[in-house]
Amino acid sequence: MPALCPPDAILFDLDGTLLDTAPDMAAALNHLRVEGGLEPMELAAIRPNVSNGARGLLGIGLQVTPEHADYDGLRERFLAVYGENLAVHTRLFPGLEDLLDMLETRGMPWGVVTNKPSELTHRLLAALALEPDVVVCGDDLSRAKPHPDPLWFAAGKLRLEPSSIWYVGDHERDIIAGNAAHMPTIAGRWGYLDGERPIEDWGATAVIDHPEDIAGLLPADQHEVST
Repeated sequence: MPALCPPDAILFDLDGTLLDTAPDMAAALNHLRVEGGLEPMELAAIRPNVSNGARGLLGIGLQVTPEHADYDGLRERFLAVYGENLAVHTRLFPGLEDLLDMLETRGMPWGVVTNKPSELTHRLLAALALEPDVVVCGDDLSRAKPHPDPLWFAAGKLRLEPSSIWYVGDHERDIIAGNAAHMPTIAGRWGYLDGERPIEDWGATAVIDHPEDIAGLLPADQHEVST
């Protein structure tokens, strides 16, 4: 596995990596369950599936897959309910505010590459007053992660070589996409690990436990904040 070279920029997945969106996503799913006469599910049961988006949540919460006749309508309903309350409890994961401040202090670009729809992504970032240097969403291109296109597109926007950018994610598709884009990849244990495969088997360049560990991977002159 290649070593991590000093980056010129860092890109993050959104749900489960940069932002803890699980409480608001779970609330939307439980809203649909109650509408259907079902009892709400515990957050702990929903949380591991949040990185799989509406498709994954409807699968575990309503046992509805894309092949089901009601899937499209339920997906639209879920996105509408979530969109009305998408930033009630959502926050940056602990340690990430300091990390982003440090990157901005150092003049290092950072961005978001997510499979979340663009309308929800931009509204959520605005609600939390986050201003990435680049944002690529799931519907911006014809192919989303695990295809590398979104990461290549982000690199192009930053005018940087993909190999000079770190990509941080909490799902195996993030690591597949990053590796295919020839970006060093970091898998985060703090995210919504779905348990399908151990994180150590994803093929990430590095596996870390906490967001603040990212700063520890940077060279000293990049992770020391000026005072």
